Amino acid sequence: MADKSAIEWTEATWNPTTGCDRISAGCDNCYAMTLAKRLKAMGSAKYQADGDPRTSGPGFGVSLHPDALAIPRRWREPRVVFVNSMSDLFHARVPLTYVQQVFAVMRETPRHTFQVLTKRAARLAKVADQIDWPPNVWMGVSVEDDSQRERIDHLREVPASVRFISAEPLLGPLPKLDLTGIDWLIVGGESGRGARPMEPAWVADLRDQSNRAGTAFFFKQWGGRTPKAGGRTLDGRTWDEMPTPRVPLAA
Repeated sequence: MADKSAIEWTEATWNPTTGCDRISAGCDNCYAMTLAKRLKAMGSAKYQADGDPRTSGPGFGVSLHPDALAIPRRWREPRVVFVNSMSDLFHARVPLTYVQQVFAVMRETPRHTFQVLTKRAARLAKVADQIDWPPNVWMGVSVEDDSQRERIDHLREVPASVRFISAEPLLGPLPKLDLTGIDWLIVGGESGRGARPMEPAWVADLRDQSNRAGTAFFFKQWGGRTPKAGGRTLDGRTWDEMPTPRVPLAA
C-alpha cells in the first residue's frame, strides 16, 4: 500500500496481491520484480514467497493479502488508485473468488477511482461476466508492441466505465490501432538498467491516432536510466489528458 504514488497517471497504489510471472517482452525488465527482490532482502512480509526462477524471482511469488482488502475503506479522502502495481489481478494463480472480493471492496468505496491493469487479457475477458463491475473501476491492458494487439480486442469485451491501454514500455510501433471503445491511451518508454529505446515517431503516431479517435492521450515519459531521465514532453508540451467515464460515477 502507498498513500501516494510517483506514477504520473495515478495518486495511490493498493496491492491486495503481489507477485507475477513474465509472459511477454514487456516483462523483460520488470521494475516490480526488481523491487520485490529488494523488499524480500529487507524482510518485508508481503515479499517472502519466491516465484519460479524461470519466469519470476525472489520475493515475487504470487501471494494473496486478504489483510490488505480493508485499506481503501480507511482512506477517507477520494483517491485515484492503481490496483496491483506489484502484481496482476488476473494472473491464473489469483482465484476468481478473490478477484470478486477485490471488486467488492472497490464497489463499496465509490469515493475512489480504481485503475486495474493486466497483461492477462484473455482471462480478463473469460471471467468478466462473473464480476460485478462498479462504475468507479477503470480497466486496462498493457500493449508493448504489435504482437500483443489482441489484448485490446479482449478488453473491448469488458463492461468497464473506462477502458484503457498502457503502451509502456513501448517497444515498437503500433500502427493503425482500432481504438473503438477505448477511452484512454497511456504511452511511456522503458527505464532502468538496460532500458530499450523508444522512437519519437512511435509516440507521435499514437498521439495522432488518439486525437483522430477521440481517445484521451497521456504521455508518461521517454524513459532511460531513470524514469525521469528523458523528461516527458512531446512536441514541446506535456500530454496529460484523462478519460471521461461512460458510466457516471457516484456523487
